[in-house]
Formats: sequence, structure tokens, C-alpha cells
Amino acid sequence: MKREYTVLYQPIEDGWIMATVPDLPGAVTQGKNLSEARSMIKEAVELLLLSYRENAAKDAPGNAIWEKLTVDVPAA
Repeated sequence: MKREYTVLYQPIEDGWIMATVPDLPGAVTQGKNLSEARSMIKEAVELLLLSYRENAAKDAPGNAIWEKLTVDVPAA
């Protein structure tokens, strides 16, 4: 399943780049340059979403109903 997220890149100390995903609190990382920051935030988002999914499955009661939800989000 493919999803798109907006990533915010900001220069921080010593020339590093911080990457955050405003729609996913906790998706924060950094890289020595933009290329590395892009790679790191992709991995951070993948791991964060996997963790959310695993925790939800573990915590859901046996009679929980799971379904897909599609929403339209206005472009920023």
C-alpha cells in the first residue's frame, strides 16, 4: 500500500538537516545532508507505521471490526 506524506526539512546545527512529517507525530530524524535525511525519514515513517499497526493489533479486542478508511486531505 502506498501513501504520501509531506516532509519538512530544516537545516540545524553543524550543517545537518532535520526531517519531520507533520502528519505523523514522532516521525523525526536527521541526516548529514538532504539525501541522507530523505533516506532516514523514509525508514523512520515505515518503522513508525509498522509499530502503530502492531500495537493496534495487539491491543484490539477479539471482537474488534477492522476496515479501510479513505479520506481526501487538502494539499498544503
